[in-house]
Amino acid sequence: MSLPKLPLGEWIESVEGWLTRHFGPLFDAIKAVIGTMVGSLELLLTSIPSLLLILLITLLAYWIGRWKMALFAFLGLFLIDNLGLWTQSMQSLALVLSASLLSIVIGVPIGIACARNNVIRNTVTPILDFMQTMPAFVYLLPAVSFFSLGVVPGVIASVIFAIPPTIRLTNLGIRQVPEELVEAADAFGSTPAQKLFKLQLPIAMPSIMAGINQTIMLSLSMVVISSMIGAQGVGAYVYRAVTQAKTGIGFEAGIAIVIMAILLDRLTQNVFKKKQQ
Repeated sequence: MSLPKLPLGEWIESVEGWLTRHFGPLFDAIKAVIGTMVGSLELLLTSIPSLLLILLITLLAYWIGRWKMALFAFLGLFLIDNLGLWTQSMQSLALVLSASLLSIVIGVPIGIACARNNVIRNTVTPILDFMQTMPAFVYLLPAVSFFSLGVVPGVIASVIFAIPPTIRLTNLGIRQVPEELVEAADAFGSTPAQKLFKLQLPIAMPSIMAGINQTIMLSLSMVVISSMIGAQGVGAYVYRAVTQAKTGIGFEAGIAIVIMAILLDRLTQNVFKKKQQ
């Protein structure tokens, strides 16, 4: 005798419908804010002539890193422009930067709260496990239901997929601050805010930056998936190449994504090293 199937799917759809009916204005407001953020970044990145922006990013790479990074930035971005994928790459970059910024703004405070309160940490940890193990495609379904098609659900899905490393590593970095230093700060009469901003966060910064780096990389990995729900950019070229079996176009778009990924990875890794020097 088999047990009856739990109507889990029906429960989820009921919750989704209830949220849509009662929180529609809130979702519209979130859509407007995120849409404006992405649109502004995209307008900024695409309005600057490509060669000028390539030179600016090359100078930034040289200032943050070394001449090898600057050379890679120049050659890689010039190749993207030469392949005719500059506008699409900037659209994808605007999506990635928006998702990463939202993940950092939301994730770092949650990570701090987890480090300072075990109850919050024990509550948040299973949620993060769920977010990291659930297939990324599943996030697209509620995102589309709440925010319709376009770039906004792509950003929302990217935030859900990419935020866990920032939360986890912020929590880990603060908890790894030596207890002797924390006790010394307490002994000198430091307030909780002073202890956090002048002791714990500076010492935990390498761990926090590692989490931010991983968040940016995960956001970039959602570019192709987001194209399935209407997000424009390089991911749309990859998706179109897959559906039409055009290997050449897919390879060119993939190279553009790889170049952006390596560049973002190296820049975020070296920006903290630059501050320490």
